[in-house]
Amino acid sequence: MWISPHAEEFFRCLSPLLSSKEVNAMRQWRHHFSVTCYEHSLFVAYMAYRIAQFFGWDCQEAARAGLLHDLYLYDPADASAHPGNQCLDHPVFALRNAQALCPDLTDREANAIVSHMFPLAVHLPRSSIAIAVNLADKLCATIEVAQLYRVIPLRRRLMQRVGCC
Repeated sequence: MWISPHAEEFFRCLSPLLSSKEVNAMRQWRHHFSVTCYEHSLFVAYMAYRIAQFFGWDCQEAARAGLLHDLYLYDPADASAHPGNQCLDHPVFALRNAQALCPDLTDREANAIVSHMFPLAVHLPRSSIAIAVNLADKLCATIEVAQLYRVIPLRRRLMQRVGCC
């Protein structure tokens, strides 16, 4: 069973991150209703990868930033875990955790992570990679909140590939 001809390369470029305990910790927190933070981030990573591929941008940076964009590593329902508005604050926590996990994080990946909530948050997307992650995040969040993922086989196959279903 395969997602697309591009999936092997997608999973290959993310393989060190997908096996990290920090990324796998995202499996325990709900993000959009029944979707976990891990499932959402993997979906965003794949969509950002494909957007970058379509435009001839750096696919690996887009995939890595997409996977790490919500690496905030706390329960968003627990107000004591974060100081302010979860929607506005979590990109900063995600960037801090991503930099600790990936000392080789590029400036473009960092900007993509911290700006993924634009225009709600103050950080502007300043690169093609940031734009790809921002668009992918909005698309995936819409699909998840509207529960359209039930009719989209691509997402289901992605999740099966990493053992989420």
